[in-house]
Parts: sequence; structure tokens; C-alpha cells
Amino acid sequence: MNENKKIPLGVVVAGLGGGSGKSVVAVGLVALLTKKGYKVVPFKKGPDYIDAGWLSLACGQPCFNLDPYLMEPEAMQASFAKYAAGNDYVIIEGNRGLYDGVDIKGSYSTAELACRLGLPVLLVVDCTKTTRTVAAMVLGCKLLDQDVSIGGVILNRIGSLRHENIVRQAVEEYTGIPVVGAIHRMKKDIFPMRHLGVTPFQEYDGSEVALSQLAKIIEESVNLDKIEHLMRQPLPTTPAEEKGISHINYSPRIGVIRDAAFQFYYPENLIALEQLGAQLVEINSMTAKELPEIDALYIGGGFPETSAKLLAENISFRASVRRKAQEGLPIYAECGGLIYLGEKITLEGEDFPLVGLFPIHFTLSKKPQAHGYSILKALQGNPFYKAGDQIKGHEFRYSKIASWSGKLEDLGFEVERGVGFMGGRDGLIYKNVLALYTHVHAVGTAQWATALVEKAKSYASKRQVPQNAI
Repeated sequence: MNENKKIPLGVVVAGLGGGSGKSVVAVGLVALLTKKGYKVVPFKKGPDYIDAGWLSLACGQPCFNLDPYLMEPEAMQASFAKYAAGNDYVIIEGNRGLYDGVDIKGSYSTAELACRLGLPVLLVVDCTKTTRTVAAMVLGCKLLDQDVSIGGVILNRIGSLRHENIVRQAVEEYTGIPVVGAIHRMKKDIFPMRHLGVTPFQEYDGSEVALSQLAKIIEESVNLDKIEHLMRQPLPTTPAEEKGISHINYSPRIGVIRDAAFQFYYPENLIALEQLGAQLVEINSMTAKELPEIDALYIGGGFPETSAKLLAENISFRASVRRKAQEGLPIYAECGGLIYLGEKITLEGEDFPLVGLFPIHFTLSKKPQAHGYSILKALQGNPFYKAGDQIKGHEFRYSKIASWSGKLEDLGFEVERGVGFMGGRDGLIYKNVLALYTHVHAVGTAQWATALVEKAKSYASKRQVPQNAI
């Protein structure tokens, strides 16, 4: 195996579309290589927290995101170089189909990312009820863009040995691309499924068993030596320069609500806050009696609806969040965090009270209410962004707004792309609180971390009593 610890070998795991099995392969590969004692760093292409969580769990270190849409090319590649360094292997899981992007040219696609990083593609193909046609699909992927290097193919959902032999021979004869593995159809999904994809590992008691099963499947179904042979070192990139706030004389304490209800945090966001001098304080909204002494609060996304009963029952904690917000505590909330700051959510006819900072009644839909990239324009008066700032992010929600007694003109952002909160606007504001449906990534929205840390320092300076006070 690879002995170069400084520059890892890498591969991009891609599919022909969603549900092709690329997560099974990517997570299984990470789990197997980690089990064999190698240091593996995973990356997830696109705006994703759930698959990234499973990839992180499989190797015991953070999974970082690469998003050509949200991030400028230089910033994205520098971030990749920074977090890839010092590992044995880099496994990047793509999203959607190999060539799927935001337009007819496939802009910001997995294929484009692979070319930008100079890495080969390991293509996972769902072979359900197909044989020779698989070769046609793989050949089409090979010929569509000659700059994309498809190094190997893994056949997924194979029905029998005969089925495998026919598909394997057809792919290799007509495309010249080696088949490096064949995963036979499983009786049930190893990953628990919900909404548009996989259930977060934090909500699944059998996550460790699932990882063990995935590692075993990959070990028995793919040729690891062939996969290593097709891997390459990524194109050289200068790592991002570490930046911080100059002359830091106080390290603000920023609370991060991180539990089963609020799980969606890009590790780069948390790292960015720490690099700017912040001390991060993890908080469990279902067990903590009240907020600890902090200078700002970050509430990420997640699925608060799955823990609505426990959130509602923790009355003292909800009251402390509302009280601190009224006292001027800077709070930045995204999606699930926005919901938590509302008045209540109704699930299956039962009302669950929330923090009650904003007069919003939420319900839940069976269909996505927003799913995709978003672009916001900051307006005057929001506590974290300058007026005119363009913020790129993404939305993913099933929640619906049953009622809201606020005014559209009080929302802090115009929506240039996406759905937002309501009426082409996003961003609820109360004193130093900003709650949006849009998620941001610190590599793509660099001013986010700086604003939150500076707000925290400002709040701390106003609430602290001078040492010479009588």
C-alpha cells in the first residue's frame, strides 16, 4: 500500500445518479482502509451533512466538503490541500450523477471537480435488470468528456454470478475500463433511509454494525489492490494560509448546540471560528438546564422534529435561550436552528412548544419545501452581514410555515436564488439574532466566521464588569 504519508493517493467515487450506491462504496472503502490501519481523510462533494457524517464516523476524523458552486476555485483547492495533507488516502464522494451540474454544461459537477483536482473517477453503476446496456452507459460517460479519467468501475446490485460475468465482460470489452468490483444485491439496505437519503448516524443505534458490514462487503466484493493502482496523487496546490484576528486579547466563548436534533455543521465552519480565536462550547439542548456562560451561540441545522418532544420538555433551557436573546446575545441559526427559535411545531396533530423568540408556527410536509443552492443579498440592518453582501448557500427542508405574524419587509435578505423563508425573503432578525433557512459554508462565505467572532467579542466587552469597578 501507499507509503507516502505526506501526499496521499486519491480517488473520486461517482455514480450515474442518486441512489446508485456510491455512498456504500465510499463509506465502505473509508471504513476498510481505516480498519487496515491507514489514515484516510474523506471529502464530500456538494452541500451535504448526512453522507459526510457517515464518512467521518468511518474513519474517526472530520469529513470536509468540496463545493465548486459555493466556493471560489482557489479557496476550494487550498482547503482541499490543507486537509488532505499528511494522510495516506483521500476518498471523495461525489453527488448526483457524474456529469450533473446546475446547467446543460454540467457546471460544478463531480466530473468537473475530479478534473480540477487531477484525480481519477471510480464509477459505481446500478446494474439492476441490465446487462450489456451497462457498457453503453459507461462508454457514454467515458466519451462525453475526454478530460475526465474513469479509472475503474464497480458494478452494484448484481443479481447472480452469471449476471456479473456478462456485465463485467461487456464493460471491459466495449469501454476498455477495468471492472474492479461487483457488489451483489443485498436483501435490505445497510443504510437506514429517510427523506431524500440516508438517516444521520446520530439517530441510528446500529451505525457501528453498519460500518463493519460495509467494510466487509467492500473487502469481499472489490479488488483493493486494483483500486489503489488507479489512485493518483492530487494536483499540487498551496494550502490555505492560516488567518486569525490580530492582537487577540480575549478568546470569546461561542456555544454550539450539537446533539441528536442539531447535527448539521460543516467542520470547516467550526475550525474557522477556532482559528479566529474562539473557544467552542458544545451544548446539548435536550439535557442542559440552561445556556452556559457564552458570548455567542451557533445553532446549526438538523432534524429538530425527530426530537421535538425532548426539546419541548426542556423548558428551562428554552427559556434561557429566549432570555439571553432578549439580553442581546449574538445568535446565528440555520434551518433547524431557525425552527427551534420559533413558537411551536405541530407534528401529527400534537403541538410542541419551542423557544418562542419568533412568532412562527411550523408544520412538516412529506415533500421537500426547498432543496438546492440559494443566493441571498443582505439588506440594511441585519446583525452579521454588510448591506449588499451576496451570500451563497443551500437549503434543505421539509418544514412549512403554518402561520407567522411578522412582516416581509423586516426580513434581512432578498432571495436571488432559492425559496428562503417567505415571499422571496429570508433572515429573521431580533436584536443580535439572525435566523435563516439558508446554510453557509465558511470557505465560500469567509465573512461569516469573522462576523460571528467579532459579535461575540463585542458582546463580551459590554457585559464584563471592569476589574477596577466598585
